[in-house]
Amino acid sequence: MTITTSAPPARSTPVAIALGFLTGGVIGASLAAFVVGCVIESVPLCVAGVGLPAVYGLLFLLAGAPRRAREAAVVPRTALAVVESREAVGGAATSDVAVRFDLTVAPDGVPAYRVAFSQDIHLADLPDYRQGVVVVVQYPPDRPWRVRIVKRPTPEWEERAADARLDSEPGPVLVSESSEGCGVGFVRLFGLLLAAAAVVLLFRADLFDGDASDKPQVSSSSTSTSAPSSSSSSSSSMVVSSAYGTVTLGPNQSFLDRGQLRKAVGLLTKGTEARTALTVVVQDRLLSIVYAPTGSQAPTFDRDSLPYDRFPALVEEARSGLGVSSPKTWQLTVERLTGSLTIRVVVTGAEGTASLEANGQVKVVRRTPAR
Repeated sequence: MTITTSAPPARSTPVAIALGFLTGGVIGASLAAFVVGCVIESVPLCVAGVGLPAVYGLLFLLAGAPRRAREAAVVPRTALAVVESREAVGGAATSDVAVRFDLTVAPDGVPAYRVAFSQDIHLADLPDYRQGVVVVVQYPPDRPWRVRIVKRPTPEWEERAADARLDSEPGPVLVSESSEGCGVGFVRLFGLLLAAAAVVLLFRADLFDGDASDKPQVSSSSTSTSAPSSSSSSSSSMVVSSAYGTVTLGPNQSFLDRGQLRKAVGLLTKGTEARTALTVVVQDRLLSIVYAPTGSQAPTFDRDSLPYDRFPALVEEARSGLGVSSPKTWQLTVERLTGSLTIRVVVTGAEGTASLEANGQVKVVRRTPAR
């Protein structure tokens, strides 16, 4: 047999590049699917993100089984070798340590050659592999660079190693563990990014649908017929029942904003039967309407007829003209319990509580300064 002393075949072959792209694609798609599934709360997508690498790994294992069977069927060649150098390249966290060996292998009847490889060696056995020591090795005949030191050779080979004197071979040095080419690493990264982007684009409507995020969240009591819908942290939420209705604004919003209050009342009215109100209470980000029970004779009013556009000016007058220099909270209440429509604004600050009352034409009829 003639040993070819060229380096092991490069791994940046078309098959290796295709495999690298496929591996990167599986990694990128599974990670993106799991993250997107968590964001949009899709259990099947999360399961797919976890299951895809497992399925790919199983298929890869099964596809490589025939090759591994053929390699295992090859009878390894046994030879003597002399240690040219050694270097520990792994930590000693366990009793074994990874050692980088440089050997001259001298098979029977064929030219000697140099090879470099790594192998785990027990710490107590390291002195047995010092420079110049002859050892027994094995390797597949068709892959001479895959050399392994035989730690417990047969008595015959152990006796031959003890009596042998081998000369060093100048080279070239075969490398047992051939590193990946740059092409494989590049296509793997490209496949990862491409697959991740494809998953995000496929579910972009669920992730970035701005229209859905602007819709109010509707949670209903047992007497409500409204169905829940999703909302973002910056949108409003709404609760509707036969007895009351509330709208809560998200951060950076206020019912003092132009048109905001009338819009919220419209949301409560839309899709529901016409009901008169007993009380309307407005705070900075909370609107509450209490409805009159069916058949009730209590004094009510039409919630859609209120002068909502004039309420912000009324609140501003109460906040700035009643002796509260730094009002912390305010509340506007509309009711008709006394027979006529009454609009009352109460503000609270460090100086105390102040209030004003206005009639149905938003004309102030009473002011109570802070005290």
